Amino acid sequence: MKNRLRVGYTPFALLVLGLASALYSQTGPVGLPLPYTPSLDPTVMDRSIDPCVDFYKYACGKWSQKNPMPDDRTAWSVYSKAYEDNLTLLRGILEQAASASQRDAVTQKVGDFYTACMDEVTANKRGLSAIKPELDAINSIQSLTDLTAVVAHLQIVTSGNSMLFGSGSEQDPDDTEKQIASLGQGGIGLPDRDYYTQDDAKSKEIREHYLQHVQKVFEMLGDSPDTAKQNAQVAMQIEARLAKASWTAVERRNPYNLKHKMNLQDLEKLAPNFDWPLFFSKVDAPKFEIVDISAPQFFQELSRMLKNEPLANWKNYLRFHMANSYGPYLSENFVQETFGFYSQYLRGAKEIRSRWKRCVQYTDADLGEALGQEYVRRVFSAELKQSTLEMVQRVEHQMELRIDQLDWMSSQTKEQALIKLHSIRNKIGYPDKWRNYSLATIIPDDFAGDVRNAIAFESHRDFNKIGQPVDHTEWDMTPPSVNAEYNPQLNDINFPAGVLLPPMYDSKMDDAPNYGNTGSTIGHELTHAFDDEGRQFDAKGNLRDWWTKEDAAKFKERAQCVSDQYAKYVVVDNIRIKSKLTLGEDVADLGGTILAYLAWKDATKDKHLESTDGLTPEQRYFVGFGQWDCGEVRPQQARDWAITNPHSPSEYRINGVLVNVPEFAEAFSCTAGQPMVKPKQKVCRVW
Repeated sequence: MKNRLRVGYTPFALLVLGLASALYSQTGPVGLPLPYTPSLDPTVMDRSIDPCVDFYKYACGKWSQKNPMPDDRTAWSVYSKAYEDNLTLLRGILEQAASASQRDAVTQKVGDFYTACMDEVTANKRGLSAIKPELDAINSIQSLTDLTAVVAHLQIVTSGNSMLFGSGSEQDPDDTEKQIASLGQGGIGLPDRDYYTQDDAKSKEIREHYLQHVQKVFEMLGDSPDTAKQNAQVAMQIEARLAKASWTAVERRNPYNLKHKMNLQDLEKLAPNFDWPLFFSKVDAPKFEIVDISAPQFFQELSRMLKNEPLANWKNYLRFHMANSYGPYLSENFVQETFGFYSQYLRGAKEIRSRWKRCVQYTDADLGEALGQEYVRRVFSAELKQSTLEMVQRVEHQMELRIDQLDWMSSQTKEQALIKLHSIRNKIGYPDKWRNYSLATIIPDDFAGDVRNAIAFESHRDFNKIGQPVDHTEWDMTPPSVNAEYNPQLNDINFPAGVLLPPMYDSKMDDAPNYGNTGSTIGHELTHAFDDEGRQFDAKGNLRDWWTKEDAAKFKERAQCVSDQYAKYVVVDNIRIKSKLTLGEDVADLGGTILAYLAWKDATKDKHLESTDGLTPEQRYFVGFGQWDCGEVRPQQARDWAITNPHSPSEYRINGVLVNVPEFAEAFSCTAGQPMVKPKQKVCRVW
């Protein structure tokens, strides 16, 4: 829900009116290479396609010809290409930081991290010794008490939720000004629990390939082939049980499913076979009274498994997950095995990304606000930040008008909706206060060690929030991110500097495509505050029902229209969109496009607009909207996203929206009965 994903993993966007054109040229900002790409490119349109039949192909039909997918990508689009350009800019920053004769503390951190990452020779020499402390700790486990202590350490030094379960801090769902302890489901190596539970032929094939991957990792850990095969089967059985006890992705969209606050004594009763006081002591968590358990049934099953599963099986399970988690950071055999299963087989990549690209990504992931400081200095200005805020406010004004004009919502609910709207915080570009990485030890000749230290720094920082007031200035995305998000508990919208560049917004272009492209992103994130999930949080971010019963029923009826529409769309083969999972994004896409159109009309109401490139101003708005998601996806990645991604495929994020926008049909003179025109009585409209 948080991210309006435009590109596979890293992706999506925002806008800015008044971007200073002097900042950008064909050679990029401040002399660094940043190719110019317009926000509306007529050359990628396929005008042989009738826009009233398939608008996505009309707007984007030649994009892939001009922008063929690199072999190292599993999906490729306008935004992933922009992200690729961003990597080149960041590489320049990091290489300068690595070679500078005089460096401050921030430059030292990112420069040495990048240097260590690029030192493939040393990584190959170290091999498994890079994670020997963790492997030795696992090997020394003699009891469930020992296991608890080791799991605590492993959770501190690994990212994600692969070590049995997830842990950390979160905002109290009932009082979002406070941070409390939290525990969540995890412990699996495939992308989602459904990979373990579906019985179709492809799912069985994927599990078999995963089993082979697990066996290969055990062999690289030193097990004989027969022992590795046996250990792989045991690890797979453990993961399958954990997966079956987990919430589905759709169930996790209901925030009430994830709220189960209890004290430590109740947690010990819920899952008695894990030493919870010892665990929280070993992760150095502050003393607390309340912990929120997002999936109680998961921890009940985990406790049963801890009692019944031999300790040797748990040790092998942890050995695999430690090596699997650090696979990308170890010697070449681990790197290639990790790539071979997760990127090549599971998602369709044809070759591994070059090492410098991976090292830039790792630096951004682990030291993002250190790297982001120099990035922002080079590409982002105070004027740009202010002009972005002004455009956000224009779109928010249209949302205010929409709420006022709704004929299906009572005045009582409207009042609460407007309070929430006016309480939204807008974060633009970068944090007001930079994160201090002084406690993270980074040296130029120990890459896995640097990763361990950076992750441990973040883990401790997260746990240390327990019992503290919420910091509303904090970001959970880095400034170079090509992304944007709405956070329902913070009730804020985040637009990093990384998305405030062409082609997301292009100062050389007229308002129409800029509003259609990035203006719709602003509206999208804004609409998330009022989608099927976001609407359940109030102005302060508390989980509270502020709707009348009648208004809630009317909202659900309108949202169901969207869900029913998208459930008919095919993703790949015979797999259809899991529309209950994508509902929030689909509602936000529709609402955002309408809000941006209204904002554009209001902003240009006193201007004399003319046709350009054979397109009327209205047509330019919709082509600008259509071209934000030009691209293609490999079939393997499409299949994975059908299970895991809360966003619909690109063509449906365009065509699926526009069939519900009568202004589109009017702009292109579409007539009743054409594929891009819905009968009036079937048009979906939520906001």
